[in-house]
Amino acid sequence: MNTRGKEGELLDTLWHLVLPVTALSLGWIAWYSRFLRSSMMDVLHEDYVRTAKAKGASENAVYYKHALQNAILPLVTLIALDLPSLFAGALFVETIFSWPGMGRLFWDAAKGRDYPVLLGVVMITAVLIIFCNILADLAYGWLDPRVKYE
Repeated sequence: MNTRGKEGELLDTLWHLVLPVTALSLGWIAWYSRFLRSSMMDVLHEDYVRTAKAKGASENAVYYKHALQNAILPLVTLIALDLPSLFAGALFVETIFSWPGMGRLFWDAAKGRDYPVLLGVVMITAVLIIFCNILADLAYGWLDPRVKYE
């Protein structure tokens, strides 16, 4: 009989997710940080940023309201394209930490030549790609008011 209760199970699961999530996210965080930095460096030399500085806007307003708002748009696309690969491509993390997931399921099905499971994982990945691209389009409309969907 389980005496810990639902809260204890949730905290235990979250505690055991710390290392896999850290291992899976560190490389992505570094990649996204470099990409955003490069995008910000490009945006900071645009005319509207210089205009905002010339009008006397504070540094925080220039960076967060003008520059970051436009520099984050390419990052949204990149994250939307990479998000499905986190679900399907986490084979190494799932194997090292013995977590069941789509990466291990795909690998085990490929070793056992279980084609219906392989096709199912590919189908789920394709649906995730479409769903994440729709989310990216919606995020564009939310982040940039100039984007209109009519």
